[in-house]
Formats: sequence, C-alpha cells, structure tokens
Amino acid sequence: MTPPEVQRAGRSAVVALGRASAPLRVEPTFLLVGAQRAGTTSLFRALLEHPNVLRPNLHKGVNYFDVNYGRDWSWYLGHFPLKATARRCRPPGRQRAEIFEASGYYMFHPHAATRIAERLPEVRIVAMVRDPVERAYSAYKHEFARGFETETFERALDLEDARVEPELQHMLDDPTYQSNTYRHQAYRRRGRYAEQLQRFADLIGRERIHVIESERFFAAPAKQFVGLLDFLELPRRLPQSFDQFNARPGTPISPSVESRLFEYFRPHDLALTDFLGRPPVWSS
Repeated sequence: MTPPEVQRAGRSAVVALGRASAPLRVEPTFLLVGAQRAGTTSLFRALLEHPNVLRPNLHKGVNYFDVNYGRDWSWYLGHFPLKATARRCRPPGRQRAEIFEASGYYMFHPHAATRIAERLPEVRIVAMVRDPVERAYSAYKHEFARGFETETFERALDLEDARVEPELQHMLDDPTYQSNTYRHQAYRRRGRYAEQLQRFADLIGRERIHVIESERFFAAPAKQFVGLLDFLELPRRLPQSFDQFNARPGTPISPSVESRLFEYFRPHDLALTDFLGRPPVWSS
C-alpha cells in the first residue's frame, strides 16, 4: 500500500472504531461554524491548547450537518472523544470538558442551522467574520488555486447569481442535493453574514451565539480569546502564541472591483450592525 492508502485505511479504522463505540462518546458542546477564509483555523489551533477543550479525533471539521448528513448519528459521534476522556479534562465545577468541531460550511449551508438545532438543541455557536470584501477576494484566490474556479475575479462576480441561485433552489427543493457551485463559487453571498447568523439565532437563541471579527482577533488575540473563553464558561488559559494559518498571498484587488463590492455589502453590513449591536470593525 502507498502512504496515502495507509493513511486512508488508518482513518477508516478510526471512524469504524468510533462508530462502534458511539454510545460511549460525547456530543459537541459548541461548533465553530465559519465563516470561510475568516481565521477559523487559527482560532481552532488556539483552542487546542486549552486543557479543558477537546477536538474531533481526526479532522478539524466533521462536516456532518452539511455534506455528510446522509450518514447516521453514530458515524458523527464516532469522531468525538470518549465520555471518560471528557470527564478527566473537565474544568472545576463542570461535568465534562468543552467539545467542539470547526466546519466552515455550516454557517452558509441552507439546511445546516436547522439540522444542528434539531440534533444539538443545547449547543453553542461560535462564528468568525471578516471584512466581506477581503473575504470574497481571499475565497476566490483559494478556490482558483484548488481548481474550483477558472474565471477572473470580476467575471466570477458577474456570473455568481446565475451560477448560485439555481443551485440554491435545488438544495432547498431537495435537502439531499449537494452543490459544489454553491459551496465554492458564492464569493459575495458568503459575506452576507447577518442573514446567516440570524438563521442560527432564530433556531437556538441569540444568547448562544458568539461572533468574533477576525480583524479584532488578529489585532488583539488574547483579548478576543478571553472573551470566547468567558462565553464558553472556561478558565482563562491562553495558548503560548497566536499564529495565523492559511493566509494566501497574491495580487491586490482592483480598486474598481473593491468599490463595487463595498457598495454591494453596505446593506448587509448595516444588518450585521443590528445583529452585533455595534458596527463591524471594517465599517466603523
């Protein structure tokens, strides 16, 4: 077997073992739901250093509530630690540690919030948001490098509605339908944060949602991390360092496209202001 085949076989064995022992495993207590290209990997790595936080056994994100919802619940639980492990890692006065996964498509997927609310009614939601103009261009470069995009950025923006709207309707009509177009080519729509966050708030309650602006996180990571720990009711333990992961260099966005996107996002940023109770940092 080649090394990749060995890795795949090993992962399959871990999933099979986890699935068989699902009754002994814990459900996640919070989910990092996105947004894509907003710093979730950096936050994920910082959380891993906290002694009372446990991650999935294999990957940063399990993607159960978006692209793997056809699998059974035991498959999902099989990705998480044992209850005994969660008890050993619990903070003082708590029954168990905080357990989480980070799937950046949950925030944008049209059915994920409903599925999460049905399956995990007590879960807490953590979301990172970023200047939507910068996020859109970063996402474009990311998808272009991975082969999901072949057009120029400006052309991709021109095509976005015609590409994405029929796919979204198909997903709404058939919840089992999966769309690479909707997932990988919705550069503007993913930046309409307020409507995505409100979907979660309507289902699980605004008080169980914590939003971090990536600009604030990378400018003052300790302060933002402490705010998250307080939201999760965890001891204030900081990682040794805060690092930025998955930054993708490239040419700057053209001023004309930047101006166009700024106008597009103006009403969505106002809606986010209402949701947060203050203007997002990029518009203040």
